[in-house]
Order: sequence, then structure tokens, then C-alpha cells
Amino acid sequence: IYILLKLAILISGRGSNMNAILRAVKKQNIPIEPVVVISNKPSAKGLGIARKYGVKTEIVESKGFQGNRWEYDQKIMDVLTKYGITSKNCLICLAGFMRILSPEFIKKYKNCILNIHPAILPAFPGLDAQKQAINYGVKYSGCTVHFVDDGVDTGPIIVQALVRVKNDDTEEALTKRILAKEHKAYPEAVRLVAQKKIKVVGRNVKFLS
Repeated sequence: IYILLKLAILISGRGSNMNAILRAVKKQNIPIEPVVVISNKPSAKGLGIARKYGVKTEIVESKGFQGNRWEYDQKIMDVLTKYGITSKNCLICLAGFMRILSPEFIKKYKNCILNIHPAILPAFPGLDAQKQAINYGVKYSGCTVHFVDDGVDTGPIIVQALVRVKNDDTEEALTKRILAKEHKAYPEAVRLVAQKKIKVVGRNVKFLS
């Protein structure tokens, strides 16, 4: 039976990758249903963009939240449940979501959570990836869309896109060029998952014909 996946996107800010995903879903007829955009910040600009696409929005505020990560993540789960999103029918995309998910949440939605990182993993995980790349002197960097696991940027890799590092690159300039690639790579990964074109075998993501 073909299940149309329900898409939830988690954001904290401007939502430029979220915008790229929602635009691609609409334009390319990607077989996935954008159900809700959740932000941990009420001021996130992406909330307005989501509403323009007709996608429902929810705020689960994290500022001043005193509990642990799992306690907060359960509030996210309550919202997902409210929208009929389960671990069997969902894809959850992190798009500039500035929180680390709890192991419990990741386990519940195993191989259902995607993230994008502005480097060619496994090189330069964590923060300031573009700055790390420039300081290291690499000739190429780029972006990686991967499944989320317990580690920091260590999950199985779905899509990668290369960007040449120029001699006089600044962190800002490199970030901008990588972002342009992110806006293509992330929707591509969503399409592959939605169309059931991939299978995760251990660390490897296999493409199905």
C-alpha cells in the first residue's frame, strides 16, 4: 500500500530551506503532504512564509524552558500527534532548528528525520562548518542532507552537493554559495524519501531504481 507521507518542518528562524522545500513540493508535485511547520521561537520569520503556502503553524517555545531535551521534545510530539503524524507516516525536516533533539525523540522517529549541514560530511561537523572549511584550506566544501541519529551530523547520508572554495573566500561568501546548493539538495532528498526511492542499510543509503 502506498502511504502519502505527512511532512512536518521544524524551524527557528528565517526558514529559507523550509521555503525551498515547500516551493519544490508545490512546483514539482512531490508526493508528500506538508502538514505543519513548528517553531521554537515565536519571532521566526519562516512562520509567515509557511502560512503563505497554506501550511498550518505551531509555536512550541523553548525560551525559558527549564526541563530537559526529552521533556521539550514531548511537547513537539504532542503537536505532531495532534496533526495525525506518526512514526509510520511522517517525514520530519529540520530547517535551521536551533535545538539538539533528544535520543528518545530520534529513536521514536528513526529514519524519519532529515537535517542539512553546510559541509561535505563527515568533514567539519558541528558549528561554523564554513569557517572550519576555510581555516582548514580545503578546495571544496558544500552541503549534506542526512538522516538524524544520536551523533552530531553523523547520520546516514542521502544527498551531497559540492561548492568550490575560492582563494579569497570569506565565511559569508562561502555560506551564501553553499546555501544556494542547500536549496536544491534538501528538496531533492525530500523527493527521494517521498517517492520511496531509497533504503537505509546500516550506514548506507541505497538508491532504488
